[in-house]
Amino acid sequence: MLTAMFLAALILITVHSQETEETITYTQCTDGYEWDPIRQRCKDIDECEIVPDACKGGMKCVNHYGGYLCLPRTAQIIVNEREEAAAESTSGRNNVIRRTPADPQRAPPNPTHQIQCAAGYEQSDHNVCQDIDECATGTHNCRADQVCVNLRGSFSCQCPPGYQKRGDQCVDIDECTLPPYCHHRCVNTPGSYYCQCNAGFQLASNNYTCVDINECDANNPCAQQCYNILGSFICQCNPGFELSSDRINCEDTDECRTSSYICQYQCVNEPGKFSCVCPEGYQVVGGRTCQDINECETTNECREDEICWNYHGGFRCYPRNPCQEPYVLTSENRCVCPVSNAICRELPYSVVYKYMSIRSDRTVPSDIFQIQATTIYPNTINTFRIKSGNENGEFYLRQTSAVSAMLVLVKSLSGPREHIVDLEMLTVNSLNYRTSSVLRLTIIVGPYAF
Repeated sequence: MLTAMFLAALILITVHSQETEETITYTQCTDGYEWDPIRQRCKDIDECEIVPDACKGGMKCVNHYGGYLCLPRTAQIIVNEREEAAAESTSGRNNVIRRTPADPQRAPPNPTHQIQCAAGYEQSDHNVCQDIDECATGTHNCRADQVCVNLRGSFSCQCPPGYQKRGDQCVDIDECTLPPYCHHRCVNTPGSYYCQCNAGFQLASNNYTCVDINECDANNPCAQQCYNILGSFICQCNPGFELSSDRINCEDTDECRTSSYICQYQCVNEPGKFSCVCPEGYQVVGGRTCQDINECETTNECREDEICWNYHGGFRCYPRNPCQEPYVLTSENRCVCPVSNAICRELPYSVVYKYMSIRSDRTVPSDIFQIQATTIYPNTINTFRIKSGNENGEFYLRQTSAVSAMLVLVKSLSGPREHIVDLEMLTVNSLNYRTSSVLRLTIIVGPYAF
């Protein structure tokens, strides 16, 4: 139907030749077509390119055989190439040779005669004008830094990708100065560029985006603990270790050097930790504190006629009967001088043995022991004094009541050391009766201040 429509639009022009007695008919191109001297036939005019604002109202222009269509922008166009070729052929300038009856055997013109082609074209074996590929034949004049692009009837000298024309020369395009191609850093190269990432990142598969490298998963550089952070990582050490100067390896922390008070007695450093030790006679309590061991309860080595007395850091064995002539034992640690013995008239009536232990370098002044009368007589006066053992003035006896007194340490004592101090209570009544009793106090100063 379409071919018939174009044939109906042809205009016939008849020319008579008397010499040949032939009628030669030529066809002109119909509206919407124009003569193509190269292809020797009519070709369609693309009205969508030459007609300004061919379509209005948001419609799109679609070129058609001999005209054009205005269609919605969502319309889909299917072109039948055979039908297009047929349309161009039927609208073309075909030479029609009609033979006259007088010369029915006359042959048509020689099909191999030379035709004249436009510049940039040459005659083919089929007697048609075909394009000359100047780029393939080397007849172009493009520079060495340019790329030859063949066109119909001509050629074009263009710059390779990554270059732009500046005059007759191709100069490199610095893509790094254009809107950001790269996530982090752009490196320009002749005719191209590439992206780089900051330390701790790597290029993604699109060669543009930079993604964080998890150094802890890829190749753990840390000696002990590794924590990934954006663009880097952090090393940490287990308890008892500290980071070395390279921030990667771990060194043992010498806790014993950090503080002199970390252990009560002595600190022993170990890989990743420390331990506290105590001197002989003590045991570690709570990991750091030293506590006295009561050897009298654990390893009593005293004889049967001895009593065990524990003190800070050790123990002593004392006789169960400390009494010396003329004194006799009346009760535990209490010795009495009998009145019937004449010697006893000049001696204290009784001697009581007591034992105590104090720590070395105890803070002074400090109340350490109280003496008190066990028997109270009416109309008597009691006075107290240090009878012996205070030659260096370490003690002071302060009377606290009519029947008691307090022994005060006024000078610090360093151990290990043993002091024997006699504390005397003198009793006098209104009848000038006079008697006394002695408390023999053995003070053991431990070797340490704990």
